[in-house]
Formats: sequence, structure tokens, C-alpha cells
Amino acid sequence: MVVGDFAVKVDTVVIGGGVGGYVAAIRAAQMKQKVVIIEKDKLGGVCLNVGCIPSKALITAGHKYQDALSKAETFGVSTEGVKLDFMKTQEWKQTKVVNKLTSGVQMLLKKNKVEIVKGEAVLVDDHTLRAVNEGSAQTYEFKHAIIATGSRPIEIPGFKFGGRVIDSTGGLALTKVPKKLVIIGGGVIGAELGGAYANLGAEVTIIEGSSQLLPTYEKDMVKVVETEFKEKGITVVTNAMAKEAIDNDESVTVKYEMDGKEEAFEADYVMVTVGRRPNTEDIGLEQAGIAVNERGLIPVDNQGRTNISNIFAVGDVVPGPALAHKASYEAKIAAEAISDRKVAVDYKAIPLVAYTDPELASVGLTMNEAKEKGLDVKASKFPFAANGRALSLAKSEGFIRLVTTVKDNILVGAQIAGVGASDIVSELTLAIECGMNAEDIALTIHPHPSLGEVMSDVSELALGIPIHI
Repeated sequence: MVVGDFAVKVDTVVIGGGVGGYVAAIRAAQMKQKVVIIEKDKLGGVCLNVGCIPSKALITAGHKYQDALSKAETFGVSTEGVKLDFMKTQEWKQTKVVNKLTSGVQMLLKKNKVEIVKGEAVLVDDHTLRAVNEGSAQTYEFKHAIIATGSRPIEIPGFKFGGRVIDSTGGLALTKVPKKLVIIGGGVIGAELGGAYANLGAEVTIIEGSSQLLPTYEKDMVKVVETEFKEKGITVVTNAMAKEAIDNDESVTVKYEMDGKEEAFEADYVMVTVGRRPNTEDIGLEQAGIAVNERGLIPVDNQGRTNISNIFAVGDVVPGPALAHKASYEAKIAAEAISDRKVAVDYKAIPLVAYTDPELASVGLTMNEAKEKGLDVKASKFPFAANGRALSLAKSEGFIRLVTTVKDNILVGAQIAGVGASDIVSELTLAIECGMNAEDIALTIHPHPSLGEVMSDVSELALGIPIHI
């Protein structure tokens, strides 16, 4: 039974212990606030436990398996008897990667004197909430609150989760590699996990409703991934509408419609990765008077403040791309705004990354977006095939492209399709944030041989004085 309690008074309460939540709590504590963070499940949230981190671990395992299985021969290395023990893979992913990071989050919170409360938080009004856990409850009176409750996978009609119909969380927790896997949704999550399981030995089919795989990326970037997917034996079906999944106990039948005709695939599992929905229900937003839009997202100002001035929201529950690094950035802004720092979000350059084969990354404006804003711009495209480090890694597919102004070569956007894109994009993000032009980058000495050299080469191309092309 829930017993009565005396209210605990705090400066700031953070609802949700994911990336946005724990970062907000730590920064608020650094600002000398008395902070409580409430998490109903596991610290680290989706990203550390069942999202960004474990998926990258499986992607790495798939690469290692393929390197040992076949790609090593490229370098004159012969291997025999290569086997995959997927349970050991999963154990490594959980104990050496996920658990290490989540325990690190707990340590950081304690180090910064943040009180960690296990339970479900429900707002009572704009200055009070209750944290309920297994029959007990505690009331907190707060000066400020930060909502960081994250999001969950969308369940679509005909594909009720359970059994052999799984979401991305279920896809990361499989105990054996399926012989056949169907993925509904060819966005970033579907493409990443599809590539990972194909590398681990599964026969993968991706069904995408739009006209291309990875619809948020430009076509020439996606083409590089599609070429690699074909080599892996991945089937990509576009312009298709998923209709129904029939669980046959030992298998699942996936029905979809394309060009007016119904088709079907038989698989061991079907994984649905069509997007995520904000966790804004049942946390007392109405009682606190907090507004939400038609998509269940919480509108905020440039400091993360909701329509209730002392309550903030960050991460997947607010408009914008559902990215862990965006949530972390917004969390710091909100925590500092509560401490009366003169801060505000600036989304001038948010890097987007798909950890596919090869990786894709984009930051700033594309050519079309720049032109729509009335900018006079040009594109400069340099191939990884002309980079010595990429060749020595036997990963020379793809390119890097800069979008710069015609008049003074100021960098306004960049796109990368190729090895190391997720790391290279950080330099480009900084360049855009600082208003640099192509000459600034070209005059920066980059180590040789390195993947980072493509930055020098593509910048010289933008200036019209290329050396290596």
C-alpha cells in the first residue's frame, strides 16, 4: 500500500535518467542546486541500455566476424574454422559495454551529490510531484523540474509486439542470430541493425514505405550504402506498405503491399523500426498545466522552458530530431538556465550519423536546403578512393562533400558517405559553428596518412586549387 509521507524540498527534480536526464542532473548539481533524479527503469535510458550503445556493439561484432570470415583474405591473411558464439557476443555487449557505462552514470551522479530515486514520477502540480515505487511513495516539492522521459518504439497496426514480432529493443536482445530477419522501416535504426545482422550471418529483408532506404539522407549518399547492402545479400523493398505479421510459433509471415499487389515473406523474426513516440503520457502534464502538441511533444523556448516557467523539457519529448547528443546539449542549457545563466540553444549545426556500411554523416545544410534559404552556394565532392588511409584500410567507397558560399567559401553544410564519417563530421560541425571558410580548413595541417586528410583535400577543391584530384 502507498503510505503517507512528508514532502522533501529540492531545488531541481529531473524526471528520467537517460542521456538528457542524467546530464541535466549533473550540470544542475554543478550549478550548486540540490538535485533529485527519478528513473523508473535503468539509468542511462534507451541510448545506453537498448539503443545507441548496444547497437554499435553489435555492429562492431558483425564487422569482426566478417573480417575473420572473409575480408581478411584481402590482406593475405588466411583463417579457418571461424565460428560465431552469439551468446558470448551478447554477454560482451552487456557486461563490458552497457553495464560499464550505466554503472559509470550512477557513479557520476553520486560524485556530484545527485540523489537517485527509483520510481515512477507523476506531477501533482507545477511545484509538486510524487515518486511511486512498489507500494511506497515520496512527495517532492521543487523550485524547478526538468522533464527528460525519452521515447519508445512505435507499434503499427497488424504488428503487435510480442513473440516473433519485435521492436529494436527485442532485436538487440536476441539469443541467437536469426536465419531470416524482416525489418519494417528502412530508416537509421532499421538500416543499422539490418547491416549488423547481415554481417552476423542473417538473411535480411528491409521493407520501407518511402522511395528510398534511409529517406532522411541524400540519394547519392544512400547509393553507397545500397551498393554495400547488395554485396551483403540484403534485400531492400521500397514503396511498400507493411500490412500484417502472422506469428506461426516457429516462424512469422510478413505481408506487405506494393504496386497494388500483396506479397509475403517468411522469417524467424520481424523487427519494426518505423520511429519513436515521446513518453509524455501518464506523468501528470495536465495537472501541472504543461502544454503538448498534436504529436505528444512538449513545445519549449530556446532555453528548454515549457509554458510553465519553472518546468523545462529536453530530449525526445521536445520537437526536433530524437538524438542523444541533442538531448545532452539541451540538458546543459536547461540546467544552466535554471541557474540564471544567459544561455540559449543554437541548432546551427547538429550532426546526423547513420552507422551503416559505410557510415553516413550530415551536418548543416544540404545544397537544396541552402538554395531554399536563398544562399548562393556550390558543392565540392572529394572521393575516399583518393585518400591513402582509406585505401590502406580497404575501405575506399564513398565521398565527402562541402557546401560553401560562392562569394567567400564559408562552410554552411557537409555530407560524408564513407569510412570514419561519424568521427570526421565533428571537425565539420565545429567549422560551421565557428563560421569558417574553406581556406581556414585547407590551411589547417592534417596528419598524413589519415582519414582526416579528406578535409584538406575537399577544402582545396572548394577553393579551386586541388592537389589530389
